[in-house]
Amino acid sequence: MTIQDLVIIGVMSVPMLMFSIFPGIWVSDYLEEKYEFQERQKRAALIATTMLFAFTISTLLHFI
Repeated sequence: MTIQDLVIIGVMSVPMLMFSIFPGIWVSDYLEEKYEFQERQKRAALIATTMLFAFTISTLLHFI
C-alpha cells in the first residue's frame, strides 16, 4: 500500500460518511441501552463507529 492509496481512501471516505452515519447511530443507541452509556460515551461511540465504517467501505471499494 502506497501513500497514493492512503490518499485515495481518505478522499473516498468523505462521501462515505453520509452512508455510515445511520449504522453509527444504531450502534451507539444499542450500546446506550445495553450498557447504560452516558451521553459523552455515546457520542464517542457514534464518531468512532462512523469513521471506522466509512474507512472500511472506502478501503473495500478501492481494492475490490
